[in-house]
Amino acid sequence: MGDLIASRLIKPFIGRIRPCNDFQLSNYIIHRVHCGSGYSFPSAHATNHFAIAIFLILVFYSRWKPILPLGLAWAFIISLSQVYVGVHYPIDTIVGAALGTAIGMFTGTLYHKLQPYI
Repeated sequence: MGDLIASRLIKPFIGRIRPCNDFQLSNYIIHRVHCGSGYSFPSAHATNHFAIAIFLILVFYSRWKPILPLGLAWAFIISLSQVYVGVHYPIDTIVGAALGTAIGMFTGTLYHKLQPYI
């Protein structure tokens, strides 16, 4: 769901190039990974990892409390790494994290509502 919304709906509509493909930033970016030709906004990595983390937190928190800091730290580190390697601007990951959080909350809430029927 996160990848569909971020990569198929929002990215083509916004169409912002990645910082590693921006000629004005080429002297400032250390290319640590292959840049790719896709668009930058929002970060699908941030969207997907926050969606998974929030979903898992909502499902397992009552049974395993450490899932909260571990899940959030994991999603945050993935998001931060996208900026570090130069494939996303910070706002790309912030919006991706917000979108992923909303998706994770939606799917986690839906899971709890449908759980008696599963």
